[in-house]
Amino acid sequence: MPLVSGAEVVLAAAKAGRGVGAFNVIQLEHATALIAGAEQAGAPVILQISENAVKYHGALKPIGLGTLAAAAAATVPVVVHLDHAMDRDLVTEAVALGFTSVMYDASKLEYADNVAATTEVVAYCHDHGVFVEAEIGEVGGKDGVHAPGARTRPDEAVAFAEATGVDALAVAVGSSHAMTERTATLDFELISQLRDAVPVPLVLHGSSGVADPDLTRAVEAGMTKVNIATHLNNVFTAVVREVLAENPKLVDTRKYLGPARDAVATEVARLLGVLKAV
Repeated sequence: MPLVSGAEVVLAAAKAGRGVGAFNVIQLEHATALIAGAEQAGAPVILQISENAVKYHGALKPIGLGTLAAAAAATVPVVVHLDHAMDRDLVTEAVALGFTSVMYDASKLEYADNVAATTEVVAYCHDHGVFVEAEIGEVGGKDGVHAPGARTRPDEAVAFAEATGVDALAVAVGSSHAMTERTATLDFELISQLRDAVPVPLVLHGSSGVADPDLTRAVEAGMTKVNIATHLNNVFTAVVREVLAENPKLVDTRKYLGPARDAVATEVARLLGVLKAV
């Protein structure tokens, strides 16, 4: 299936009141697992490569081209997305490689500087037909908009979306990055207020810390793109540990990465159901 744009997948989901699962790629096994899970569910999916993952690989091109190739061979719509990019050159490279969606993160800048920088990125990406997600920063929180306790004000979110021309907006409603336990408490009333006020689809970051019923409720309240990374890393790593514990002399990486990949695919298919992605 030809690659699809972020706009095509996210805007269609927002219109239909569905969620879209956005899952992180660190290695090629992640990309193939995420696609397999989406194919099992019969749902579109977003494959995210973060700036941190690029640093891990030393460059965007190898993991980017591998992910794009896997996406092009999928039987469901797949978006390849650059996640949390603070480096403008990385955005340019991703667009040149064929990514159809980017998340430009200037949230740690002062509000006016965030608006100015994001507006420039949006103009460049829109000239190349690329969907742009951004977020509003929270002064004093080292995790920016997703610092524990941070909340997005609807009036500021509306002003930011209108000033920058972004296509989707990450908002702070109670989740936080890198949570290993699913104990986050979301502000569903705020989600509904943001949905009614903000003219673009909403994005929930830090969703690994959100329990299944609350993920479903968040979509019903107005969330569209839902980012989940740490939870799937937990699934992957748990299987690797189990296989190696049972087979301490095992050295063939395929023998433990393969089962981990399959477990992630199964969990992705389940999560897409939770997110009402179909």
